Amino acid sequence: MTFDRQPVLEGKLVRLRPLQENDLPALYELASDPLVWEQHPSKDRVQKPVFHRWFDETLASGGALAVIDCRGGRIIGTSRFDHFDPGRSEIEIGGTLLARSYWGGEYNGEMKRLMLRHAFGVVQNVVFRVHSLNLRSQRAVEKLGAVRIGVEPDAQGRGDNSVFRLEGPASA
Repeated sequence: MTFDRQPVLEGKLVRLRPLQENDLPALYELASDPLVWEQHPSKDRVQKPVFHRWFDETLASGGALAVIDCRGGRIIGTSRFDHFDPGRSEIEIGGTLLARSYWGGEYNGEMKRLMLRHAFGVVQNVVFRVHSLNLRSQRAVEKLGAVRIGVEPDAQGRGDNSVFRLEGPASA
């Protein structure tokens, strides 16, 4: 079983394409807003060197996508597919960064629905790991229908992550 972790996905509002090195300046512009990291344990990502390290890791993951606003063609964020486990028929969606002006509306929902449709073409389960302090992102994941299945230590030792799972259709 294979999974294309960097597809091109298109909706009415957003287009997702593989993240590229030249997306760094546009993404840093979004990430330099301290309110973007308000509920995140890595508040220092507003600092250019810290954000650059995060961007390099995101790019190296092999599953990162740029989120483009279809209206103006500008980059408004990123998300990624990670930790594909064919044995468990599971993939993780995470590492999402979205410009604050696009929060709480249709854009995040469409982005995630496009990613979910793609994922459920191959796997039965999608997992989301959201830091326990990030209530805004937890609510967004719950809006998608994901169910909290547990809590686990954050890999970087910054507290705990709430783990959510969304099960796909039986035909996946």
